[in-house]
Parts: sequence; structure tokens; C-alpha cells
Amino acid sequence: MSKKIISTTNAPAAIGPYSQANQLGNMVFTSGQIPLVPETMEIIEGGVKEQAELVMENLMAVLKAANASADTVIKTTCFLSDMNDFVAFNEVYARYFPENAPARSCVEVARLPKDVLVEVEAIAYTL
Repeated sequence: MSKKIISTTNAPAAIGPYSQANQLGNMVFTSGQIPLVPETMEIIEGGVKEQAELVMENLMAVLKAANASADTVIKTTCFLSDMNDFVAFNEVYARYFPENAPARSCVEVARLPKDVLVEVEAIAYTL
């Protein structure tokens, strides 16, 4: 079994030595998505809700490129720059996983790339 690199123009291009996602067999491992607008590679304006919305859209675009979806996500890891944003972040996150939500870790970190407020990565499977 060999690793397949997943790439899409519908999500931000990698800004370092990593890929948007890797697939091994039917398992997909995404890199963390931050609130970069794919077309401009600029951080979206607004607070945690606006950033979380774009993060989740970027994540869904990477999953789609791998023939996966929100329904096939089995684990996410969510990084917040401020745990006081937890409730607001959850409001956005819950819309993407309305039923059968994946396992999840959510942690506050000292700093995120480009000083964004939120980053999310996922492990999923393809059908």
C-alpha cells in the first residue's frame, strides 16, 4: 500500500513542507486547516465564528478531494488560541457534524500559524 498525496485548489495551498492531506488505503489524514481564503491566501477578517466557518469549509474541500466527507470523519483535533472561544467555535463546528459527530480533542494553544484563532485537522475514511 502506498501513500497518496491529496491536493485541491478549493482549499489553501500548503504554506510549508506538508501536503493538504495524505491517504493510505481508505484512511485520510488532513493537515490542520486555518482560515486562509484559498484564492488569495489571506486570513479572513472577523472573529472566531468567521474564522471557524472558513476553516471548516477548507477542511470539507480537502476531504472532498479525497472522496471523503463530514460523514466519514472519525476524529478531529481542534486548536483554539483562546478557550474562551469554545462555545462560539462549537456553534459553527456543530453545523458540520449535526449527527454522529466524530471523536474530538479541542485544546487551547499558545499560538497558531499567522496568529489565527482556530485550526482543525481530521482523520476520515473513504467509501
